[in-house]
Amino acid sequence: MILRLASYNLHKCRGLTGPHAPERNLAVIADLKADIVALQEVDFRFGARPEALPRALIREVTGLVPAPHLGTTALSLGWHGQTVLLRPELAAEARLRRLPLPGIEPRGALAVILPTLTIVAVHLGLARSSRRAQLQRLIAKATRIGGEAVVLTGDFNEWRDDRGLESLKPFTVVAPGPSWPAPFPQLRYDRIAVSPALDVTDCSVFDSALARRASDHLPIWADLEPAAQAGRATGASDGIPDASAFG
Repeated sequence: MILRLASYNLHKCRGLTGPHAPERNLAVIADLKADIVALQEVDFRFGARPEALPRALIREVTGLVPAPHLGTTALSLGWHGQTVLLRPELAAEARLRRLPLPGIEPRGALAVILPTLTIVAVHLGLARSSRRAQLQRLIAKATRIGGEAVVLTGDFNEWRDDRGLESLKPFTVVAPGPSWPAPFPQLRYDRIAVSPALDVTDCSVFDSALARRASDHLPIWADLEPAAQAGRATGASDGIPDASAFG
């Protein structure tokens, strides 16, 4: 069975500079036609951190539902600005873990544990030293709670392929292409890292006229299946393959 996984930093639903227009982001999420979507920056940053993406509209527009978890505050959709949307039948099987992360800024990840797959949604820190420490902790936790089929995805805040990702050496790291800034994408901040039990059969940056207006990031997506079905994808010896191999 192939699952489509996507990651999308919403930038608080205000495009590159505003105004707040979550209907654009919801339309982009619907266009992804994904089974699972890891979202970053779903809440406003200050005060009680209320939701920027209205939860009441999510299922109506996208057909997906937020994975149940405690938000940062009672008004928040996300935890540290993150949530995960799933098809309703997947959400019914999901267990969640909130994973606090080290670093200069307050950060946290969400682990969504399904019967055959664990997705760890991340929004890593701005400093490379923080990102390295956060990935080290995430890999240690994910291998304990998630079994063999594990995916880390989100905004890694890392534009280099050869630095900062050392802890992901056992994983295949896919950065489908430049995703930031959305109006004229130059940097590959958004990534998907899969354990050896999974294959990436296809992946891309989702680039449309609406997506370029809806956030400062473009979404990325990947189609995943168990490695036994398709054989391992060919990658570089350091576990970080050339993104051109994935479209």
